[in-house]
Amino acid sequence: MQKFILEILDWSEVWSIFIPLIVLSMKRNQPAYLKPVIIYLFIALPLYLFADIIWKFQRYYHFPHWLQTNNYLYNIHSIVIVVLFSIFFINLKQSFLEKFKKIIPFFFIGFVIVNFAFFENFFDFNLLSSRLLSSAACLLLFYCLQYYFSKLQEEDDLKMKADFWIVTGLSLYITVSFFVFLFQNTLATNLELFAITIWKVVDIAYILFCIFIAKAFSLSKG
Repeated sequence: MQKFILEILDWSEVWSIFIPLIVLSMKRNQPAYLKPVIIYLFIALPLYLFADIIWKFQRYYHFPHWLQTNNYLYNIHSIVIVVLFSIFFINLKQSFLEKFKKIIPFFFIGFVIVNFAFFENFFDFNLLSSRLLSSAACLLLFYCLQYYFSKLQEEDDLKMKADFWIVTGLSLYITVSFFVFLFQNTLATNLELFAITIWKVVDIAYILFCIFIAKAFSLSKG
C-alpha cells in the first residue's frame, strides 16, 4: 500500500494539473488576467509528463543521451513559471511597485542569459540549476508578498476572489519548495535518498497549488 501511495505521489506533478484543467473545462469563461495561469498549465503538463516518463522509464529503455535525465525540463519549467506568473501579477494592475513589477521579467531573462552563458551550461542535460530554481522561487515569493501588501494598503477584501486563491496557492508552493530548490544539487550529490524523499514535500505543495488554482477557476460564472 505504501509503495502504491508513493508511486501516485511520484506522478503527482502530472495528474494534479488535471484538477484545475477539469474545472476549466466546465468554467471556460475566465477573466482575462487569468490567461497566463491557463497557459502555464498547458505548458507545465507536457514538461512534467516528459520529466516523469524519463525518470520512471529511462532505466528500462535505452533512451538517447538527452532523454536520460529530466533535469533540463525542470530548468525550463522555472523559466516558464516566472515569466507567465510575472504577466499574471502585472495583469492584476495593483498600484504598489507597479513599474518595478514590469521590470522583473526582463531582469530575470537577463539573469538566465548571463547565468547560462558564463556560469552554467544550459545544454548540459544533467544540470539541475539550483541557482535558477531558487532565484525563480525568490522572485515569485516577492510577487506574492507585494500582492498581500498591496491588498492591505488598499484595504481590499481578500476573500472569495480568484487572484487570492492563486496567489495563496503559489505562496504555499514556493515557501515549501524554496530551500529544497536551493540545496537540491548538494543533496542529490551527497544525500541522494534524502533528496528524493524531501522532493515528496514539494510534490504535496504542488498538488495544493493546483487545487487552489482549481478553486480560482470555479469562481467564474461561465
